Amino acid sequence: MSIIDHVRQYHDELTAIRRDIHAHPELGMEEERTSALVAEKLKSWGLEVHRDIGKTGVVGTLRVGNNPRSIGLRADMDALPIIEANDVDYRSTYDGKMHACGHDGHTAMLLGAARYLAETKNFEGCVHFIFQPAEEGLGGALAMVEDGLFERFPCDTVFGMHNHPGLPAGEFGIRPGPMMAGGALFDVKISGRGSHGARPEGSIDPITVAAHIVSACQTIVSRNISARDTAVLSVTQIHAGDAYNVIPEEARLMGTARAFSSETMKKIEDTLRRTVEGVASGLGAKAELDFRFTFAPLVNNPEETEFAADCAASLVGDEKVERDFHQMMGSEDFSFMLEKSPGAYIRIGNGKESGPVHNPEYDFNDEIIPFGVAFWGELVENKLAKQDS
Repeated sequence: MSIIDHVRQYHDELTAIRRDIHAHPELGMEEERTSALVAEKLKSWGLEVHRDIGKTGVVGTLRVGNNPRSIGLRADMDALPIIEANDVDYRSTYDGKMHACGHDGHTAMLLGAARYLAETKNFEGCVHFIFQPAEEGLGGALAMVEDGLFERFPCDTVFGMHNHPGLPAGEFGIRPGPMMAGGALFDVKISGRGSHGARPEGSIDPITVAAHIVSACQTIVSRNISARDTAVLSVTQIHAGDAYNVIPEEARLMGTARAFSSETMKKIEDTLRRTVEGVASGLGAKAELDFRFTFAPLVNNPEETEFAADCAASLVGDEKVERDFHQMMGSEDFSFMLEKSPGAYIRIGNGKESGPVHNPEYDFNDEIIPFGVAFWGELVENKLAKQDS
């Protein structure tokens, strides 16, 4: 029996788990119910379970034989602060929280892999099933790493997987080297002098300063970063004032920057700092920049990328595995795990019917669960293949 056929025997149960998690979404570092559910399922299948790693993270460990080889498989568990627009039986029951990125599906697929491997034990070595909190910008991967993840659960290699709306179900995408951009968040505080709106000559208008800074920011990438280096800088929020007839004392700008190398990100930070301080000074105001590098670029190890692609191809055929998948400007904090252990991150097709991720109409496609579980199983059975004694 193939792995996919084996998994389809309990596809309905995994779907029910996924929909239960979907109906009860939890934001980053609040995944108490989800982590308890994960721990309970892992224990029921005979795995060794460790909780509260990086606050709400869970690791399940499965050993077969005495071979010291090891592999880590990671799924994320957190939801987003979004009001769900889908009219489904398993719609979010928590106002303002929604699994709009498919982490409910990622968790269900990794649980399915734990069950499959615990039942079949067709490998020799150790598998660590890593259920990570707070992927959505709150540093869950780094929190687990700093909490001793790889010291307590050594992994020769580590792998991650994410669904991809628009890529047909049953297909995979991966690429060696940089695959997802590193990300930074920034805040700019502009201090001016307030005045009556009818007497602007008595002010140093922070709103005018903010407008000039936003305009100048449009040249940071286009005139400072080589066209060979992909990068993005976006101002996404402007806050100032409370009244129609008052020029405020302060204005605030917020935004994000993305790049595929730390060197490019540092250049963006330095240029942004020079720009905001210089523009503000030229208009008589002051500006302070807080620039936070929140995600490292996600870089796939070439050897492990080829290995992961070969495993996917053995399941669905080479024609359904894109080995030069496009780079993405979105960020993924699994990058911090890849900095500590060689590995790779792969995209699995979610089909073409769903809305995009981070959208109120997004929904994980339950039909891809067997493909995701089977990929994890194939990965382990090949990486930790039984050896002749």
